[in-house]
Amino acid sequence: MATTDDDRRPKYQRIADSLHEAIQSGEYGPGDRLPGENDLMTTYGVARMTARQALSVLRDEGVAEARKGAGVFVRDFRPIRRRSIDRLSRDQWGNGRSVWAADVGERVLEVERIGVSEEKAPDRVGAVLDLAEGATVCVRRRRFVLDGKPVLLATSYLAMSVVAGSAITREDTGPGGTYARLAELGHEPVHFREEIRSRMPSKSEAAELSVSAGTPVILVCRTAYAAEGHAVEVNEMTLDAASYVLEYDFDASRRSPAR
Repeated sequence: MATTDDDRRPKYQRIADSLHEAIQSGEYGPGDRLPGENDLMTTYGVARMTARQALSVLRDEGVAEARKGAGVFVRDFRPIRRRSIDRLSRDQWGNGRSVWAADVGERVLEVERIGVSEEKAPDRVGAVLDLAEGATVCVRRRRFVLDGKPVLLATSYLAMSVVAGSAITREDTGPGGTYARLAELGHEPVHFREEIRSRMPSKSEAAELSVSAGTPVILVCRTAYAAEGHAVEVNEMTLDAASYVLEYDFDASRRSPAR
């Protein structure tokens, strides 16, 4: 472990950084077992707790995963390249394809724990959808699992006055999903806005995404607007940060309309 006299990083962090460099250089590839606590204790001359903390750092970063009774392994998972502009194009959902198809290609995606309910609109959502006080919304809650790994939690809110009686209020919305159904109802989305931030997960989010409490999540709040400029959907998403690459491709001359 390379170090200098002015290196003030804790020992466990220096070990974790060294292992991280070995992973990036290809010394340890996806699915490979990393040195265990005993190995690290011998190699670096540290206490067991220090070795344990070093491995914990890699798990918290989403770089490695623990397998009960087997050790800690380099995470074998290809990040999802989330192409926001392609996935929300009308050419996608308007032709009966899921917006997810632009992200995952031929990989196996499952949508679990679909819940659809009518609820009083939260204040933040009611304000965006311009709803009267006490108005209700259709709430769609999903968990997305890719290659057996939970990667995203999503909750969509749509005015019940707009979607009542439509397929949007059912678990299976049909080809093209919610946006295709909104178009059929005369509320076709023509503009999207996404706000992105990051934080550590709540206890329930960590459990739902099967990540450690130290693995950050990405929060994406997407608002869909119809041609008249009014919002027709608010979608709040929680992404496992270690599972995603967010890609945005746009022209320098493109100007977004004010909202």
